Amino acid sequence: MQLSTRGRYAVMAMVDLATQEAADSASSRICLADIACRQQLSQSYLEQLFAKLRRAELVCSARGPGGGYRLARPSSEIAIADIVAAVDEPITATRCEIGSGGCMVAPPPGLGGERCQTHDLWFELGRQIAFFLSGITLADVVLGRVMGRAVRLSPAGSDQNGAG
Repeated sequence: MQLSTRGRYAVMAMVDLATQEAADSASSRICLADIACRQQLSQSYLEQLFAKLRRAELVCSARGPGGGYRLARPSSEIAIADIVAAVDEPITATRCEIGSGGCMVAPPPGLGGERCQTHDLWFELGRQIAFFLSGITLADVVLGRVMGRAVRLSPAGSDQNGAG
């Protein structure tokens, strides 16, 4: 499973914005052209993403000289999952929906479809990704507090101490 460029670029740009705000104690706004240059991203694509981030109230903007973007709230209060959701990036690992061409077997009229054997595996993986991204904030990324945050799940059938 891979996050699309929309989600990855939105996170990269928001981390850049948070980094610039942390480095600049003044209340100046950051222009998208600068973020695009630093992150080697298309400015027009960033404009589309930031319109969604603004609607989600993750950033605020001002036009004109001295205009640009700022975080709408402290970076410690913005979860990475919020950014991904704001740009309409689903955090799922399964395509299992009726009519999607995923694992649902075509049902007889009036009956539900049948799940493939791996449905629960991919569904739970999507939930783990969502839980992880919900627990990481922009501040965590900016301050380098991400490594070591992944948690190993105990094998099925064993208790928390590893005895099974």
